[in-house]
Amino acid sequence: MSYVVTGGGRGIGRAVVERLLADGGPVVVVERDPDALAWLPAHPAADRLAPVVGDAADERVAGRAADLAEGFAPLAGWVNNAAVFRDALVESATAVEVWELIGLNLRPAVVGAATAVRRFLAAGTGGAVVNVSSHQARRPVPGCLPYATAKAAVEGLTRALAVEYGPRGIRCNAVALGSIVTERHLAFLAEREPAEATWIGTELARLHPVGRPGRVDEVADAVAYLLSATFVNGVTLPVDGGRAVLGLDPEAR
Repeated sequence: MSYVVTGGGRGIGRAVVERLLADGGPVVVVERDPDALAWLPAHPAADRLAPVVGDAADERVAGRAADLAEGFAPLAGWVNNAAVFRDALVESATAVEVWELIGLNLRPAVVGAATAVRRFLAAGTGGAVVNVSSHQARRPVPGCLPYATAKAAVEGLTRALAVEYGPRGIRCNAVALGSIVTERHLAFLAEREPAEATWIGTELARLHPVGRPGRVDEVADAVAYLLSATFVNGVTLPVDGGRAVLGLDPEAR
């Protein structure tokens, strides 16, 4: 069985790739930035890895990834992880600008899911799609309107695909992530003053009932589970340490 992971060169995506490789499957890694793929040739499982440089929202790129995956083995799973963290306020940005930002995070999921579904149907094998969402799909934070809107749409897409194609052997699920420690997160902290970085760490611990942000391998475990859980369909699984269910005490100071 082979897999495609978009945005698989760094952070969460790479952790998913590593987990799927450890489970024995060949993986095609889609990335816009060629530098994010520099680690592939020296990887111990390089013979089960294939890079695709390009935009995951481009159907030609997605098709190339599917071709490479099927060249390894029957395509079994597609992980829509690619995301862009850019936002705007509707009070200052045009509606067109806001819509374009929503599309940056929604289009890759639509293109990836559509490509996977078509290949699963053509092969007659069934398969699984996992979309990467966010706690912000249900509980947005200020300043992230396009991102939160896109992730809410990704979760709606997940449910619609599950209903439409479940009878044909195709499952679709999502993971809704809390704060996860990635290279991008660490770089963000490194740019802050020490006191501010400490405050951010304290706040993240407070917002997650487990007392800390998540690790990329913990996300990869959840994604691998949803790819293999044959009676789980249409689910958005919070992978957030309890952040989505936390009701902070309004009397707390």
